[in-house]
Order: sequence, then C-alpha cells, then structure tokens
Amino acid sequence: MAQLFIILGIVIIGAYLIGSIPTGYIIVKLKTGKDIRTVGSGSTGATNVKRVLGKKWFFITMLLDAFKGALPVFLATMYVGTCRGIGLFPVLAAIAVIIGHSKPIFLQFKGGKSVASGVGTMIALNWQVGLLIALVWAIVTYFSKYVSLGSIVAMVASPFLMHYVGHAPVAYTAYCALGAVYIIYLHRENIKRLIKGEENKVRE
Repeated sequence: MAQLFIILGIVIIGAYLIGSIPTGYIIVKLKTGKDIRTVGSGSTGATNVKRVLGKKWFFITMLLDAFKGALPVFLATMYVGTCRGIGLFPVLAAIAVIIGHSKPIFLQFKGGKSVASGVGTMIALNWQVGLLIALVWAIVTYFSKYVSLGSIVAMVASPFLMHYVGHAPVAYTAYCALGAVYIIYLHRENIKRLIKGEENKVRE
C-alpha cells in the first residue's frame, strides 16, 4: 500500500510539473524578450501567443501544449497502468497536467486556460475521441471565428464523445466532465464578453 501511494505521488507531482512548463511564455520570451503575461489577456496560452507572434506560433504553441498534456498521461497508462481497473492513475495524471498548465508553479501560478493541454490528455486516454474533440474545436472556431467558443463547445462535447463514441471507462468520462467544468470556469471572462458581443474574433 505504501508503494502504491509513492507511485501515486510521483505520477501527480510529475504530471503537474510537466503541465507547469510554460510553453507560450518560453516561446514569446525567446522570440521577443517580452513577458507574455503583460500582453493581451495575460494568458500564456496559444491564443495570446498569436497576438504577439502570429498564426504560425499559435499552432506551434498549441501542438506543444497538447503534447505536454498527452505525455504524462501516456506514461501513466504505459508504465503505471490502471488502479483496480478504472484507470485512476492516467486520470489523476490528466487532472494534474491541466492544473499545472493553468496554475504553473514556475510562473507564480498564472498560466493558460488548459484547452490544448486538456485535449492532449484526452488524446492520450483515447486517441480517436481526442481527435474528435480537436475536430469539434476546429469546426466551431472556423465558422464562429471565436477561439473561446470553439474551446467551450469542444469541452462540453468531450464527456459525451468519451462515453458514447469511445465507450471508455467511467473514470475517463468523469475526468472529461470535471475537466470541462474547470476549463469552462477558466473561460468565464470570455463567456461574459461573448454574451456582450465584445469577444475578439480570430483574425481573417
């Protein structure tokens, strides 16, 4: 039992630290010398990177954040496995990653909104469902021109896709539901701006 808790601690702490790697901050700092937290929304996520460096680095940041989300979950699945058949270790790794991305220890707990890293965790849990969630985000964002709306809709869809399409363990579906609530909470200011018609659109 003691060994189980030690492994559990390693999984959670390791995933949190990986999630805390501030990809957007590092890229903007290296490219411009600026602190991305002083630009635009102050987020370290891909959307704010786009404001500084354009579309190319938006997609690069998004892919790196997705990889950052997927890696610890994949490792937990491969090398730790599941706990009592419900996929507890991978789910705990996924939770730790998205918390790390949004509340990174390396940047005084001020990070991004965990969308790309969250999708990365879902790809690691079930790659077909994860790619479907990414597709939902891309379609809604493309037609609405709102990155935030695409993110919110994709997160709302995630537990349903994981359950009905992926036929995944209950723990995976529960994670998607909890992750969706958390990420939508992080978008609360975006939601207010969407309602008021003041949200920034993706540039043409």
